[in-house]
Amino acid sequence: MTLLEARGVTKRFAGIVALDDVDLACDEREIVGLIGPNGAGKTTLFNCLTGVLRPDAGRVLFEGKDLGALAVHRRARLGIARTFQRMELFAGMTVRDHLLVADRAHRRAGGLPSDLVLRGRIHPSERDRVDRVLAQLGLLDDGDRPVDALSLGTGRLVELGRALITEPRLVFLDEPFSGLDRIETDEVVATLQAAHAERDVAIVLVEHDVTAVQHLCERVVVLDYGRVIASGPTDTVLEDPAVRRAYLGVTE
Repeated sequence: MTLLEARGVTKRFAGIVALDDVDLACDEREIVGLIGPNGAGKTTLFNCLTGVLRPDAGRVLFEGKDLGALAVHRRARLGIARTFQRMELFAGMTVRDHLLVADRAHRRAGGLPSDLVLRGRIHPSERDRVDRVLAQLGLLDDGDRPVDALSLGTGRLVELGRALITEPRLVFLDEPFSGLDRIETDEVVATLQAAHAERDVAIVLVEHDVTAVQHLCERVVVLDYGRVIASGPTDTVLEDPAVRRAYLGVTE
């Protein structure tokens, strides 16, 4: 079943066409990659799909329902989560705190001040939910560590955990391997694969690391200058001459 579908999404900025009639679909439990050179429109498309931006034309459907002008937080309530290329972690807070705040926000438990400083009593059910996600991501031993002390790769997993604690149907990952070396990337890929296998969640990810995309994604969509130039099974698309020219810099 198709979970997310973008039809003819178009976005302009001061007359510049950032997205031009873009189609993208993601089925339940599928992992779809969105790739392309810098400036291709990938983040703009993410912003249109998640409600940060409103397309000038086209439609975005989730479970067959048109999201229209639905705000970001209302899309989150439907089961849509997102991470960002630039990590959004809070200095001085522990790994467990980050997931707890996200869990409370998702369930609307407690007020904003108590969420931020976590002065409210932690219920055993909250700790159980948080610890289950930490265990899935191999972070249980890091639960009480401040995020300031973490490696970049572990910080990426904290962001993923913060998304997963909201029990989403679909997660958008914006360059989850940015800044990681090969060893860190392989570790995060393996953890992401394991978490995906255990959860009923679909993933759409923007990524420049082609090796990681090949390991993770069943299908890819390639953008270049705001247009889709290829879409289909990952290995087939990566062999497409147009993709190799535009994205991989290969001339034939």
